[in-house]
Amino acid sequence: MASGLLVREIYSSIQGESTWAGWPCIFVRLTGCDLRCSYCDSVYAFSGGECLTVEAVLREVDRLANSYSESDRSPRLPLVEITGGEPLLQTQVNPLMERLCDSEFTVLLETSGAHEIRHVDSRVHRIVDLKCPSSGESDRVLLENIDSLRPTDEVKFVIGTQQDYEWAREMEQRHQLTSICPVLFSSVAPLTPEQTSPVLNAVLPDHLSISRRELVENILRDKLLVRFQLQMHKFIWPPDQVGV
Repeated sequence: MASGLLVREIYSSIQGESTWAGWPCIFVRLTGCDLRCSYCDSVYAFSGGECLTVEAVLREVDRLANSYSESDRSPRLPLVEITGGEPLLQTQVNPLMERLCDSEFTVLLETSGAHEIRHVDSRVHRIVDLKCPSSGESDRVLLENIDSLRPTDEVKFVIGTQQDYEWAREMEQRHQLTSICPVLFSSVAPLTPEQTSPVLNAVLPDHLSISRRELVENILRDKLLVRFQLQMHKFIWPPDQVGV
């Protein structure tokens, strides 16, 4: 894919996560991921898609953004997220993000934290997911990325078990993450039967599940200055609906 990008879907919706939650947003979902997190809700993005040039992606983003300014009352939609899969697996994602920033879009990048972020354009807001133990991928966390974090970035922990919470709390405190950028503690959304897949990792049998309430109560008990979040879009549409 040196000359283009393998794109699973491009669409506009409501941003469902991060400190940008609730804002209208254009999503560019790229195909492919090298992790198999136990709770992954986008297995469909592991394969398929269409090979598009950077120019073709920019044209579609512009079309969706400019649809907001068809009347004199609204400006162009300014927010774009690059997601996956794992966007940083594709070499042309950096030129794409640079071009979007040059076009004065606010650009968000969702990345697993398993790949270097230091080469990403400094104008991009990087949302870095540090994989907790129940994902089955915590050994893939690239700790060097912490040294590259900026105040405009965000760190996300997806938490489904008590062990996840304790690991995330220890990571946040050891690296003083909240002194660098916003930190998100996100509650795992259960997968629907249609979303489950045998390719995903299994949660270890000794892990104890944690409810949303228990997660919030733990955050309050331990007086962590983190942002609790739910995936807003899953409360608006069916949790397995794509393109939202």
